[in-house]
Amino acid sequence: MNCILEKFAKLGVDNAPGQESLQMQETLPAVGEAITGVPVDFSHGNVDAHRPIPGSLETFVEGYAVGGTHQAYTEYRGKADIREYLAEKLAEYSGAPVNAATELILTPGTQGALFLAMGALVGRGDKVAIVEPDYFANRKLVEFFDGEVVPVPIHWKETRRYAGLDISALERAFRNGVKLFLYSNPNNPTGVIYSPEEVAAIGRLAKQYGAAVIADELYSRQLFERELSYTHLRALPEQPEELITIIGPSKTESLSGFRLGVAYGSADVITRMEKLQAIVSLRTAGYCQAVYRNWFSEPEGWMEARIREHKAIRDDLMKVIGTCPGCWARPTEGGSYLFLQLPPLKVTLSQFVKLCRVQAGVTVTPGTEFGEAFTDCVRLNFSQNHQAAVSAMERICRLVDRYRA
Repeated sequence: MNCILEKFAKLGVDNAPGQESLQMQETLPAVGEAITGVPVDFSHGNVDAHRPIPGSLETFVEGYAVGGTHQAYTEYRGKADIREYLAEKLAEYSGAPVNAATELILTPGTQGALFLAMGALVGRGDKVAIVEPDYFANRKLVEFFDGEVVPVPIHWKETRRYAGLDISALERAFRNGVKLFLYSNPNNPTGVIYSPEEVAAIGRLAKQYGAAVIADELYSRQLFERELSYTHLRALPEQPEELITIIGPSKTESLSGFRLGVAYGSADVITRMEKLQAIVSLRTAGYCQAVYRNWFSEPEGWMEARIREHKAIRDDLMKVIGTCPGCWARPTEGGSYLFLQLPPLKVTLSQFVKLCRVQAGVTVTPGTEFGEAFTDCVRLNFSQNHQAAVSAMERICRLVDRYRA
């Protein structure tokens, strides 16, 4: 029982998107006058400010009308004709063929895909290399499946382009017995993307050492810098035998409420994922599966407009950050995140995060969710109302000034 309690004690949700707790684990300093403004939750995107793909609701209703026999109770890995549609779209998108019957599974969001992939690839005592910083659930999932975390850094602060993956550290990890490497591209929380050389090195080293790779490409459709190349590992000639790519329409396309994700890649791993899904959630919600048909079939110009909107928000937030001495963030290359580094403060990071909510009506995610070392950072999801986001960033800067060491 103690082992079970210890395992679940590591799965804290207080700082997860939509789960922010106001329970004060630390005593807050005397709070000053409130810094008023429209409340903004930077922990996740605002799907009211950035609406879902046009026609999604209508497609959902059409799927419901099909009825339970043909739509609600699909195969565990998803309805066959929808998988065929997505296999064609994803093959074109990623540059490599996808077998709809054996190499693709529909999942309840990309979070569901990540859980299934980790469950299919991580055994007790297995060493798993994860990037630091990277998505907050990665470390928790490794520990939940009784694996051993091996951190591999990216030097995104020191490089002006791309992720700055420490390839030497990655090779040492593989050489020392790592069985799986997991990374998000674009990176969550920093928004950097991996260079063609970095992705090629991941494939080459994983193949050389017989390790598996999970590539989380959730934000890969929302790229801001056209001069930077985006590389899909699965399209390269040298790649590991076990490779799973995860993607979904929940973020850039604002379909998060439908809980739609996809994993595609090595057939044996997909089969194991299906067996696990069969005892966890059975399938992606049957009626929601119809909405996959809107993905990659957006109206002409819709995706380009969405990227322009987010780039404009990013740029204006960067201008505000530039006016706050000691604050720093690297401009996002892809996705909707800024990883804001704070100057020395006279409050702890945990206190500052709570003060943002209490005094300024702004919710941010502490950097420690993405690696224990990031005690001076917070993550901002800037997929928000443009003016509200800028105002919220200004209020964060005023709090920084108020509590500056």
